[in-house]
Parts: sequence; C-alpha cells; structure tokens
Amino acid sequence: MPWEIRDTMLQRLDCVTLAANAAKGQFAELCRRFGISRVCGYKWLQRFNAAGEEGLRERSRRPGRSPRKTSAANEKLILETRARFPGNGARKLHRRLLNEGLKALPSAPTFSRVLKRNGCIDPFRSAMHRPLERFERPRPNQLWQMDFKGHFALGEGGRCHPLSVIDDHSRFMLVLQACADQTGATVQRHLSAAFRRYGLPDQILCDNSPPWGCPAAGEHTTLSFWLLRLGVQVIHGRPIHPQTQGKDERFHRTLNDELLCRHDWPDLPGTQQRFERFIEDYNHHRPHLALDLHVPASRYRLSPRSFHGETRPVQYDASELTRTVKGKGEITIENRSYYVTRSLAGFTVALRPHKRAKLFRVCYASVPLGFIDLSVPNSKPKHHYLPMLPLHPLL
Repeated sequence: MPWEIRDTMLQRLDCVTLAANAAKGQFAELCRRFGISRVCGYKWLQRFNAAGEEGLRERSRRPGRSPRKTSAANEKLILETRARFPGNGARKLHRRLLNEGLKALPSAPTFSRVLKRNGCIDPFRSAMHRPLERFERPRPNQLWQMDFKGHFALGEGGRCHPLSVIDDHSRFMLVLQACADQTGATVQRHLSAAFRRYGLPDQILCDNSPPWGCPAAGEHTTLSFWLLRLGVQVIHGRPIHPQTQGKDERFHRTLNDELLCRHDWPDLPGTQQRFERFIEDYNHHRPHLALDLHVPASRYRLSPRSFHGETRPVQYDASELTRTVKGKGEITIENRSYYVTRSLAGFTVALRPHKRAKLFRVCYASVPLGFIDLSVPNSKPKHHYLPMLPLHPLL
C-alpha cells in the first residue's frame, strides 16, 4: 500500500524508529497502523539500517541500464542530419542516411522520438499535416504543372518572381527560375530552355491568372497559343481552386520552408544559384513521401517529343471558311468586324458552321473562341465582341 499523503520522510522515520523499539511480534501491527504492507515496512527498515535517514529518501525508478536505448552517437548523428536538412522529417532523414550508405541505423520511429525529445518537431504543425488522397498521371511528361510562387523583395532592389514547373507523375522539378517579372515572354523563354532539355509534354496545367489566360472568361494569351502550336495542350484549374495544381502548390511550401525563409536574397543571379543547388538536392537526393521515399529523378524520363524551336503551322481544310486576325485582334466578315483576341494577330482562325443557320463557331485549330451570329441585323453596331465559352473542363 502507498504511504498516506503527509510528510513522507517523517512517516518513514517514525515507522522505522518505532520498529526498532517494538517488542517481538508487534511489527505487523505497526505496519497496519501506518497503512503499509509488511514487505514495504521491511524494505524501509533495511534501508534505514544501511544508510540512516538518507536511505529513506525516494530513489529514482530509472533502470540502471537500458540495452535498447538509442546510443549517444546515433542521437548525435540524427540531430546533425536534421541540422543539415531542417525541413525534412524523420522518415526523410532516415532515408537520406540510408542512401548515403550508412548501415545499422535506428528505425524511422526512433528518429521521430529523438527529434521530438530534442524539440525539433512542433507538435502543433505536425498535427496539421494529414495524408491526402493523391492522384497522378501514369507516365512522365503527360502533364506538367506550372505556376509562379508569390514574389518577394530583393536586397538590392526589385523583386523575384519564382517560376516553377513540375512533372505530375514523378514530382521532378523541371524549372525553378528566379524571374524579374511574370510576363508571357519571360515564361516562354524559360519554357523553351526546358523543352530543349527535357522534350515536350502532352499537357500543361496552370491557373486562370496572367500570363496563362482564363478561357472561362474568354481570355487567351500569346503564350497559350504558342504552346498550342507546339502541340502542347494548355488546361486550366477551376478558379479560386489551387488544389488542382496541388503538386506545384506543395512544392512552393517546401521551397519556402526549406530555402526561402532561411536566407537573405540580395539579387536575381545569387537567388538563381541557390535555386539550382536546391533543385539538385530536391530531384536527386531528397526522399519524397508520395514516391515511397524514392527521389523524383528515379521516376522521371525524357519526353520522346523533341523541341526544335519552331512551331507547327495550324492547318485547316480547304473547304473551311477562314479569316486572318488583324493587328487589333479583330476579323471581318460581311463588312462587319468581330473582336477575337490580340494574341492571335497575324494568325488564321476558322469559322465553322453551327447547326443553327448563320451561326458560326470561331476556332483556332481545335480551340473554340466564341460565336459569330450573322443573323444580327445590319442596324447593329459595326464592331462586335464574340460571346465566349468555357473551354477546358476540370481534370
């Protein structure tokens, strides 16, 4: 039985003192009065006889030895590895050391316990991260995800706009570029470099902001039409729904946690150098949880579709009604002008008949841009805008 909640040392001292003076056979009664068992009473009597009052103090219940305890060398190794890769959790750190050739390592859960014990893991942030239902394309280069991360100020003036392009299947980071702006020309220049190195994808997924365009609102860009001429379909996520580009968005969080918030950024060249070192580690050394702790480079393959710089001309049937888009973005039919888009100035569009008489669908290659209704009376204004259609459904 436990001692009553009073001054425990005083109770023990009273008990052993009275026991020393008790007559033979009274020890059991003495233990009952103090509310303890005879085993407990003999224990404290033995300790008092051996060490005096000091022997009555509570001893640590910690075992003298623990054969399964993580060694000091392993704990030091885990903490040093965490310092090298502060954004990596226990499983990734464990895989990194295995990939570096280390043997006889503690298990990944032991890594986790060491990190928690040393205050390296925030329990609140850890509780926020839950596994999500994942989807991915079955092969590399079927879909690339593209976006700009939020821009940030540079120490020597100006701002950096990080452009990222990631392969949907392998999570291989194809582009991480420190850009001075978010224009279509800048994106086209860096995409061209990526196409020359890796080849052409089948599709590119982006959001609905410039410079990608917003087909649902009838806004197309020079960039999207350039990709179309290369044979790359541009698809868009639902507005205000960044989960569609989830892999790129998740990479942005990793980029911020493991790189951006840990350094100062004086200028674009220095920023790009750090980006390139980070991407080398991300693609070739950093284990990825969604890839069963393999690295993205282990799953990525070059596209069989080569890029030679030129774009394919759009071909229409000789029987189709076509018009060339003028400099201000309009086409003319039956002495009336219809605005299409300035992004197609100098290019040809087709007017394809609809089932309703005098109604035409205006298309650039296979992409519908809107309708022209020639049944509108001539008394209407000469310059018309095409009613636009939502073009690409959600994946």
